[in-house]
Amino acid sequence: MKKPIVILLALLLGLSTAAQAQRRGQSGSDVSLGLKAGGSLTNFSGPDANGLTNRFGFHAGIFANIGITSLFAFQPELLYSQKGFKVNGNDNDKYRLHYVDVPLAFHINTDGLFFELGPQLGFLAGASHQVGNASVDVKSAYNTVDFGYLAGLGYQLKEGLGVGLRYNGGFTNVEKPYFQSSTVTVQNRRRNSAFQLYLTYSFNGRR
Repeated sequence: MKKPIVILLALLLGLSTAAQAQRRGQSGSDVSLGLKAGGSLTNFSGPDANGLTNRFGFHAGIFANIGITSLFAFQPELLYSQKGFKVNGNDNDKYRLHYVDVPLAFHINTDGLFFELGPQLGFLAGASHQVGNASVDVKSAYNTVDFGYLAGLGYQLKEGLGVGLRYNGGFTNVEKPYFQSSTVTVQNRRRNSAFQLYLTYSFNGRR
């Protein structure tokens, strides 16, 4: 798990460094770094997700907003994200999944207001099944890598506070297939689904 995180941190640092170098060399380019954090409303979606209800969590991390033109920007991020669900709305029976997410968002900007769309990779850091005050590690039942997409909107200047609302949807199944018998393999068709409401703080942007 440590190796992907180190690689992703290096990638994010490299992107932001290259963007700052481009800004120094070209008057039309721009970049800002920032922090973000907020709440998440998560669940599983898909044909086999019946009987599951939403669970609250949080997410937090860093981003680099790289201006391509006055209208378009690219924003890679590195986030810790809590996901999961409750079984039949029972607060005593719930699942929590912990991810290191790497959203790659493409922004359309209009004077601070932005719309975003892009892919996202998630790396599973842990998973637990909680029943009352008991907790069981169930990470082995879930796929290590999750591939999905993001779409959202918000308001974010190159410097200062911002706010956003984003939806994360999954393309791949979260759970690994398992053997029901010696001749039958079961693959639950369940994907991650999360609404994220968050605040940002940007700095190092050019005024």
